[in-house]
Amino acid sequence: MEVTQTMPTIIPMNGDRKQEAYRVANELYAHNPDWVTFFREILGVDGIVRRMFGTPDEMASFETSAEYAEIQQMLAKLREKSGSDENDREPTRVITVRMPKSLHESLRQEAHSRRTSMNKLCISKLLQVISEDLIPAE
Repeated sequence: MEVTQTMPTIIPMNGDRKQEAYRVANELYAHNPDWVTFFREILGVDGIVRRMFGTPDEMASFETSAEYAEIQQMLAKLREKSGSDENDREPTRVITVRMPKSLHESLRQEAHSRRTSMNKLCISKLLQVISEDLIPAE
């Protein structure tokens, strides 16, 4: 099923927002979308999670929850099933990342040992939550 419109914001007044975010994600997951659609609707800039957890502190707290971990598992399973036409539904963008040769070789070796492409490996790494204290300041 292709999802073309953005899902409405449903923010429960008395309920648990983590459970609600999980419920919405699980409902979409049951329709077997492509991973890009799932990411956009659930975790993307205008996705339900970003709308429900609007501040950096709220988002950081949600990212440590069991519900968020389950949503990440759903995303990973959808990525496993994705076909080569996944990028036909949404334009892709290219970024250039400068890195030391040793880091590049390490990524290349990891991708080879995991029997995947460097592109898929790097996307997987980019989808993971990184602790604020591990990101160097400018």
